[in-house]
Amino acid sequence: MLQALTLAYENRDLTALDNLAIPKYRKLNKRKNFRSVLMLSCNNIVHLSKIQTLEADCIMLNLEDGVSPEDKPFALVLCAIFLTIYNECDKKLVVRVNALDEGGYEEITYLNQFMPDAIRVPKINNEKEVRSVLALLNDNVELHLSIETASAWSSLASLAVNKYVTTFYLGILDLFADMKLSQSLINKENPTMLYMLSHFLITCKSVRVKPVSFVYQDYKNLEEFGMWILLEKTMGFDAKGCISPKQVALVNSVFIDNQEDLDRARVIVKLFEMHKELGITGFVDEEYGFIDEPIYKGALALLDKN
Repeated sequence: MLQALTLAYENRDLTALDNLAIPKYRKLNKRKNFRSVLMLSCNNIVHLSKIQTLEADCIMLNLEDGVSPEDKPFALVLCAIFLTIYNECDKKLVVRVNALDEGGYEEITYLNQFMPDAIRVPKINNEKEVRSVLALLNDNVELHLSIETASAWSSLASLAVNKYVTTFYLGILDLFADMKLSQSLINKENPTMLYMLSHFLITCKSVRVKPVSFVYQDYKNLEEFGMWILLEKTMGFDAKGCISPKQVALVNSVFIDNQEDLDRARVIVKLFEMHKELGITGFVDEEYGFIDEPIYKGALALLDKN
């Protein structure tokens, strides 16, 4: 199969490739606790063939940036073929299509028959566009959105129109460009950058959408990247976009809940539920202090995330 794919691609034989794209049942990966999101261009067969061996929790099958216009038709069909190859995958397989007015609608229509775990739409602008995609998208396939336009930022909360809109990605470079803000502001000490991270995080959480922090482009500077993810973890983020396996390894090592915190949460849940059966919803435990319903819900949320 891989040899036939490679030969058809090298010969620029789109018909031969298309004949290999045969839809079949996929078991959708519904995991929400993914940490690392690794970008893979769909015109690179070697990289696509290694998906199962990658450490990333989520693979972003990219049809947009990094794929040349002449390669986009081939990338789309290769994406479909590899979705059928990985008909059940422990990594979440998300396809980033092109902008809606640049072929995105047509790509979604084509990919519907191959059932990706999610579709990610770049350069989304407003609720109307979101609803138009949902009307087209297969039921049960999640919709992920790139927040990288000023219009999307200004209407962020309204974009989560139903339960199928599950994840927002902060596209900081495009967002700053659209807002006519200098990219020199993208540093850990800048109050504007810290505000944007905070606003993005809290707004996403308030509408029950998973926030994924921005891609750090200087993939060789792992020291600076590590500082960013430590900062983002202290703020409340638990996922980040990546463009290299080494970035993935760092994200996975940092965005992990402490085992002690998980053990504490399990005990709190057990204690609260035992007391609740006796009609007591607020009490003091010698080891864990005061426990009431908000504390109990916080413990449940931590355990549910894992």
